[in-house]
Amino acid sequence: MFKYILRRILYAVPILITVSFLTIMLFYGVFPPDRIARQNLSIKNPSPKQIQKWLVEHGYDKPKNEQVRVQTINLLTLQFGKSDANGEDIWEHVRKGAVPSFSIALLIFVGVQVASIGAALFLAYFRGTYVDQWGTFLGVLLMSINSTIYIITLQFVLGKILKLFPMGGYQGGLTGVRFVLLPALIGIIASLGGLTRLYRTFMLEEMNLDYVRTARAKGVGESAILFKHVLKNAAIPIITSSVATIPALFLGSILVESFFNIPGLGNYLVDAINSADFAVVRSMVFLGTVLTIVGYIMTDICYALVDPRVRLE
Repeated sequence: MFKYILRRILYAVPILITVSFLTIMLFYGVFPPDRIARQNLSIKNPSPKQIQKWLVEHGYDKPKNEQVRVQTINLLTLQFGKSDANGEDIWEHVRKGAVPSFSIALLIFVGVQVASIGAALFLAYFRGTYVDQWGTFLGVLLMSINSTIYIITLQFVLGKILKLFPMGGYQGGLTGVRFVLLPALIGIIASLGGLTRLYRTFMLEEMNLDYVRTARAKGVGESAILFKHVLKNAAIPIITSSVATIPALFLGSILVESFFNIPGLGNYLVDAINSADFAVVRSMVFLGTVLTIVGYIMTDICYALVDPRVRLE
């Protein structure tokens, strides 16, 4: 397994270089250095001399090929540097923003997996009945509602009217849990319908296979079939759709963090895009790529742990 992980890491290097190069070139295509300077200078209508001074201070005065080379090397060595907008250390901001983003991601991941797998097992047990039909209808209904509706409705009802959760903001320490519960609840509800229908499909496919019919013929109960056989054999596709989403969750829900004014990684990225803070944008895109690669490696490792037939060679 160690050789496999090492090989995957080596394969990831050209991917990271390509993503970094494309990010830099695309951003330059949309935001030329002069435009970045104008947007980040605090004064209106800066003079050419002030723009040139800003470009020199931030390293944008060098030839473009040298800028691309230096910025790519810095990203690969995890030297994110300082923000173009305010001069803050990017790693320090990432460290602070990772706490609320990770808290929300962990609550959403655990909550939605437990709820969707439980609901899928329940619907599979009552397959073909009115319970299954109404459960499927409810899942489609949850999928059809835009996430913004969930945010506005639950924020108004649970936050403003019932005052069960704060309306927004964030505080560090143990008190920070209160501020991430409602965003996490919204994330769970928004994902529950789609994942329940997906996991239900995985389980129904397993229930139509020969080994399940053999178990029924031997007198094994339906509950035992679901939990001992179907759930175990449906674990691989479930892992595929769940573990790979961890990096995206860790980067935070951009929409939720913006609505609740939570200083997480998602909100940090949105602010950087709005202010043309190229140093932050390229760092966050690179970090997201790294987390995605890690997520897929974790998926392969989970395959081997769940299914003994899978060998990582």
